[in-house]
Amino acid sequence: MIDINDSEWWRTAVIYQVYPRSFADSDGDGTGDLRGISQRLSHVADLGADAVWLSPFYPSPQRDGGYDVADYRDVDERYGTLADFDEMVDRAHELGLRVIVDLVPNHCSWEHVLFKEALAAAPGSPERSLFHFKEGTGPEGSLPPNDWESMFGGPAWTRVTEADGTPGQWYLHLFDSGQPDWNWDNPRVRSEFDTTLRFWLDRDVDGFRVDVCDAMVKAPGLPSWPHAAHGVVEPIDGLMPPMWDQEGIHDIFRHWREILDSYSGTRILCAEAWLPPERTARIVREGEMHQAFNFAYLSLPWDCAEIRETIATSLAANEAVGAPTTWVLSNHDVMRHASRFGYQGPVNLEAGVGPEDPQPDDALGLRRARAATAIMLALPGSAYLYQGEELGLPEATMLPDEVRQDPVWERSGHAIRGRDGCRVPLPWRADDVAFGFSSSPRTWLPQPESFGALAVDLQEKESDSTLSFYRTTLAMRRDYALAGSDLTWGTGRGESDSLEDVLEFRVGEVTVVANLSTAPAALPAGEVILMSVPDALTDGLLNPDATVWIA
Repeated sequence: MIDINDSEWWRTAVIYQVYPRSFADSDGDGTGDLRGISQRLSHVADLGADAVWLSPFYPSPQRDGGYDVADYRDVDERYGTLADFDEMVDRAHELGLRVIVDLVPNHCSWEHVLFKEALAAAPGSPERSLFHFKEGTGPEGSLPPNDWESMFGGPAWTRVTEADGTPGQWYLHLFDSGQPDWNWDNPRVRSEFDTTLRFWLDRDVDGFRVDVCDAMVKAPGLPSWPHAAHGVVEPIDGLMPPMWDQEGIHDIFRHWREILDSYSGTRILCAEAWLPPERTARIVREGEMHQAFNFAYLSLPWDCAEIRETIATSLAANEAVGAPTTWVLSNHDVMRHASRFGYQGPVNLEAGVGPEDPQPDDALGLRRARAATAIMLALPGSAYLYQGEELGLPEATMLPDEVRQDPVWERSGHAIRGRDGCRVPLPWRADDVAFGFSSSPRTWLPQPESFGALAVDLQEKESDSTLSFYRTTLAMRRDYALAGSDLTWGTGRGESDSLEDVLEFRVGEVTVVANLSTAPAALPAGEVILMSVPDALTDGLLNPDATVWIA
């Protein structure tokens, strides 16, 4: 059972992301569901995680993988019922796992009842004021109200047909056209989400991961911004984009924090905000959110100097506001790190990979991914894991284009393949139908044949498997209390061309050395207690693309 008196649990927690559609299918329809999650939660507990975060399971037309929410206070029938949700929460708590659910406050689905009412209402009506409806520009309003671009490609505006059949106003959607943005200047929108928060808190959830939280408030007047904004959003000419990181978001976060603090135990808020560390830290100031994903860290290439600088910058920014840093390497929106580290140099995290594209070096990618995990799980603060990374799952790069479901594929005119490759269902048993994910061989996204060799049942039998490595690393992280300790930097050492290619730091009683060079590196004195890969050492030297912990 979870310890409700542990008010600081979130500062050091390891939180495991479950993408419900791809975790486990209990009813044989090829799509994961809540009962499937309940049946497999022991895997997460055995791994050594402290909590699970569930991506959306709400009613949705699934134009954007459930992030187009039609009803914030129910369960999509494809995933089960509210009773199934309650049973899943109870099961998680029995196993000592807290439950965090996704909140999607920037936008909803065009099937949400309030947006349907807005479409049926007249321009200037109270119903339309819940969203961003504007008159167009150009001849007869035929052009969008401004030059903002959708994150999924194309304009961020769609024109509606009015009740009399004539072309009418335009509505704002920073993402797919099926995801209209809420107008957070309207008090009713704020009241609706207060009700939603309380609905799930009353069902005993332990917190919310808040999707696109930095886009909720837009600059007054929706001024022009002729720049594309993808990845970590940086200021241009000293200005933040008018649709990102506006000052008004902080009032919302402080209000939500008051709601969560009124409940027993510590319920948390974790921000999804693709911002630099110094701006992300503003979201986790006292009285606002508890955590924020460190996307600057997630976005790093396999480069020692950049990793060191981002760790230092992140820790300093968060320590200045009294908050922990929250580390992450993979999630449902980016290329799995077991594949992206198989490329030399930076990669486009969200572009996707198809059969005709350059392919990653799978062996190199997994080797570096394990080394990167050994770095991350030694760092002070909290960490998020994405389902399947503990198996070393690569990106599914050979998906046929005709099965793709990410809206960016269509909106980009088939130029960007998108995020389906990291969302393929998990392999549980190597010799079963759908590798144990479902009793149906037709899963919602097809599983590569190569996933069979990475199935949980096989890896549990191998002491050197990636699954065993994760379990061992998480146990040692806890035993040595690394997450709550301070970090000090070493000087770097090795026989590489540059000492800068060897990352060395000490956390508590453990020294971490990672060799990102192309030559063996010497180690400081001490006992090696963890190796990222079995062949990390040769004659006492640390081989390239490997990490060790020394006590």
